[in-house]
Parts: sequence; structure tokens; C-alpha cells
Amino acid sequence: MPALLLRDLRLATRAGGGFGLSLAFFLIVTVLVPFGVGPEGGTLGRIAPGILWVGALLSCLLSLDRIFALDREDGSLDLLATAPIPLEGVVAVKAAAHWLTTGLPLTLAAPVLGVLLNLPEAAFGWLALSLMLGTPALSMIGTFGAALTVGLKRGGLLLSLLVLPLYIPTLIFGAEAAKRGAEGLAAGTPHLMLAGITAGSVAILPFAAAAAIRVNLR
Repeated sequence: MPALLLRDLRLATRAGGGFGLSLAFFLIVTVLVPFGVGPEGGTLGRIAPGILWVGALLSCLLSLDRIFALDREDGSLDLLATAPIPLEGVVAVKAAAHWLTTGLPLTLAAPVLGVLLNLPEAAFGWLALSLMLGTPALSMIGTFGAALTVGLKRGGLLLSLLVLPLYIPTLIFGAEAAKRGAEGLAAGTPHLMLAGITAGSVAILPFAAAAAIRVNLR
């Protein structure tokens, strides 16, 4: 399992692996929003938590189709499915690798990019905490979607359509947690909901994704 994790991390950080692409897209979204909304600091500050969460969510989508596609093309997925290690564990490792190369960098970059959107200083920590709690769910849900479409050619658009509705609860509670933190309100409830969504995703979706992969490999 550690060897599989290291392999996926190396593949993700190579040229074209998606590591830099997600960060670049996140930066582009953050830079373009002030041009479209206007430079007024008050307006940008109010919408900053939602914009940063939307940017992080869309950035996670960019590399989802690569989670199983490369393994499917070179035959590694068939070997992993017949290996003595549980396929559910393989799915969990894939999701962890995606989070380490996408979700974690986005979480660390979000407070820095928040400066461009005039994000209040009080919201920096809350934004980072909400992303830390919510982005693992995005990776796990995305891995499940990638497992459903692994047998399809050019399934990237279908993958996005399948995954986006499942992302909405995480987006709602994540943006609300950061917004409440910025306004000095109690943010415990949305953070607990984020933690619950992540815990439920990690507990259930590896089994669903493994079942989907077995069906696609038949």
C-alpha cells in the first residue's frame, strides 16, 4: 500500500500529472474574479469564501479522470484488482494520493490567494480549516465517480456531471463555515457537518468504488 501511494504521488507530480494544473486553475479563478465583480473591497470580501470554495472544487475536478485512467490503459488496474490487497484499500490509497497532490495544496494556497479577494484576516484560519475538513470528501467522491466511468472512453464530461451534484453539500457547508468565521459568528455546526460528510465518504465510498471497478473490468 505505501508503494502504491508513492507511485501515484510520483505520477501526479510529473509533467501533465495534474499537480500544477489544479493550482494554476485555482490561481486563474482567483485573479479573474476581481475583474468581473469589480475592485470594491467590501464586495470582494463578502463573496471571497464562496469564490475560493468554488475555485477549489472546480480545481479538484480537473484531475479526477486521471485517477484510474492511466492504470486502465497500461493494464495495472487488472493487476491491482487481482492482487492480494483489498481493492477497497487500493481505492482509498488512490483517493489519498489525489488529496495529497490536489486538496492539500489548494488548502494551503487558499488563504494566500484570499488576499487577492480582500478576505478578512479573521477568516483565514476558518477557511483553511473548512478546506482541510472538506477537501478529503471531494477527493473520495471524485474517486468514486472515476471508478464509475473508468471503462468509458472520453468519460471526463460524464464524470463531472456525476460528481458535481454530490459535491454540493460539501460546497454549501464549506462556504458557510468560512463565511461565519469571517463574520465572527459560531462556525461549529458547518464544520461538524463537513467532518461528517468526509467521515461518511471515507467509510462508504471505497466499497462502492471497488464494486464499480469490478463491474467495469468484467
